[in-house]
Amino acid sequence: MSPATTPTTPDRASRAGASASRPVTGWVLRTRRERVALRVDPRSLLVALTLAAAILATAVTTLTTGEYELSVAEVLGAIAGQADGAADFVVNTLRLPRLLTAVFVGAALAVSGAVLQALTRNPLGSPDFIGFTNGAATGALVILIVAGGGMAQIAAGALAGGIVASVLIYLLAYTRGVQGFRFVLMGIGINALALSVNSYLITRADLYDAVAAQAWLVGSVNGRGWGHVAASGLALAVLLPVALSRVRALSLLDLGDHSAAALGVGVQRSRVVLIVVSVLLAGSATAAAGPIWFVALAAPRLARGLTRTPAPGLVTSALMGGLLLAVGDLAIQRVFPAAQLPVGTATGCLGGLYLMWLLASQWRGKGRYT
Repeated sequence: MSPATTPTTPDRASRAGASASRPVTGWVLRTRRERVALRVDPRSLLVALTLAAAILATAVTTLTTGEYELSVAEVLGAIAGQADGAADFVVNTLRLPRLLTAVFVGAALAVSGAVLQALTRNPLGSPDFIGFTNGAATGALVILIVAGGGMAQIAAGALAGGIVASVLIYLLAYTRGVQGFRFVLMGIGINALALSVNSYLITRADLYDAVAAQAWLVGSVNGRGWGHVAASGLALAVLLPVALSRVRALSLLDLGDHSAAALGVGVQRSRVVLIVVSVLLAGSATAAAGPIWFVALAAPRLARGLTRTPAPGLVTSALMGGLLLAVGDLAIQRVFPAAQLPVGTATGCLGGLYLMWLLASQWRGKGRYT
């Protein structure tokens, strides 16, 4: 039975009552005629500023340390185009594009995960598990292995694959509405199917394409250039404001479809728009860096734990995702300087530990998705 025909459960009612009884803090910023009103929570603002400072500190460390050490003044000179050839090459060709790609990809994945977790009301509602990421990977592998396309074609294939996977999940989960639990289950099934298709494509490829595809599937920001920065940054700049414009609907949908509709939310329209935003963010991130696991799962919950607010903090989630991926890539570079391991190995290892902790805390009743 879909949420359109089910009454509000006691759990949803208790969440709604808790939200209603929680005191409203912060400042409200309004435009003229109050067409747009934004509440700024002091704690969330402090967390956002702290995360931004941490990203800046990580950026300084990334750009100044390594085999070729540079001072902050040399880095700033290289960015301004006033450095010598060696410093300019190290900063503008090797380090800065890689850093910015990591930050933008991590932010895109985190926002995608935050949207899905809020829509499904499930801590496992992540593009990693629901099939968006693997669907994007399937589209990219088809272009890479079957069509032999270049980077632009692979990026387009990744976006197309993510969109096809999301449409299939939505259609299979739709029965007079889309219930979050059913959406997650259908997504897990599509995810398994996409994994099988990816394995089949690799086994049917020649040796060179198979090695390239397997390396791409690990997820990496090694060797990324300004084209990757532009693509991932543009996707984030366009889609994050769209998600922010629907943040009220996203918060109200957590109370159930009946409650959201009673408060003036167009339930199905808002859900479709938010799913499209989530898919495009995950697809653009996958196109730029390959499948990066667990950032979309962990970053929104970590950000929500810091802000201690029931609202889906999209900005803090984006900053947390960018920080996680930038720090992970920096750690891989410094711990294994000669191996040049992809950052996907770090996120996969740490994300697996995080997933085990998450499931254990949920089973023991100590963790709540609020």
